[in-house]
Amino acid sequence: MRFPLLPLAWRGAVAATAVLLAGTVAAQTVRFVALGDMPYGPPDKSYPPYRALIERVNALQPAFTVHVGDFKAGSTLCSNEEFSAQLEHFGRYRGAVVYTPGDNEWTDCHRANNGSYDPLERLATLRQRFYTPGRSLGQQPIAVENQSTVMLAFAPYVENQRWWAGDVLFVAVHIVGSNNNFETRDPKAVAEFFERDRANVAWLRAAFELAQQRNARAMVVAMQADPFDNQQPVETFPRHSGFAASIGDTLVPLAAQWGRPVLLIHGDSHVLAFDNPFKHRKKPVLNLTRLQVPGAADVRAVEVSVDPASSQPWTIQVFDAQP
Repeated sequence: MRFPLLPLAWRGAVAATAVLLAGTVAAQTVRFVALGDMPYGPPDKSYPPYRALIERVNALQPAFTVHVGDFKAGSTLCSNEEFSAQLEHFGRYRGAVVYTPGDNEWTDCHRANNGSYDPLERLATLRQRFYTPGRSLGQQPIAVENQSTVMLAFAPYVENQRWWAGDVLFVAVHIVGSNNNFETRDPKAVAEFFERDRANVAWLRAAFELAQQRNARAMVVAMQADPFDNQQPVETFPRHSGFAASIGDTLVPLAAQWGRPVLLIHGDSHVLAFDNPFKHRKKPVLNLTRLQVPGAADVRAVEVSVDPASSQPWTIQVFDAQP
């Protein structure tokens, strides 16, 4: 299934070699894979199809893969054994993998069927086990910058990452489902939310500043949460939303102001979507495109091709484990 934004858009087989045209370096086509919300379910049922999908990704040889979180179902244990199994899965990718956390890995781990863990302890364990400053996961890691080292005021947030592919800036930001952990009945959750929300806003603002300074052609932002929380897109995000500051007050207006193409990739709702649902000051923000990847029972990934020379550079192809 193919979803080009422009009829003449095309998918590059490999990243194009830069070509000198009139003394200027032409923009490079970037090809990468996005997936998330998998594997879901018992290992004997969920691991084999996920591992087959990983092998399909390996055969495609993308520049890198982005996993947008929820590497386990919301009704399974948040155990160290589960973390080890998913770290081993990331090690099966022959290329690079950039992973941003989901709510199933930590915010929801207090549930009895998750093992009644302390969410903050699980978050600390995620950061310690899945992140190494300066590089991604995968057998051939790529270099990344982490907010923990770039912005020392936000030293805990090693999971917030950014990297370049040609003229395109990629940004991973830790925004999760379950209303981004903005749980007003739990003072610890509220405190964690406000601290991380402040870090996320700073990270997104820094991304647009960097894109402006380096004359980026386009930007890709990856996170776990469906910011509409399974509801219809709204003009503005209410203040009780965990996405009000980071998305409604930051990403959307900054994208509209910048004017160049921005792709927001997320998971959480498990249904493929490729559209332009955001508005700013009652006008559609047509340069801000949303890609929601499949997941859960729909074990498929999305290959994204970026042609930065185009005003609408995104072309996607959804694929499963079968060649």
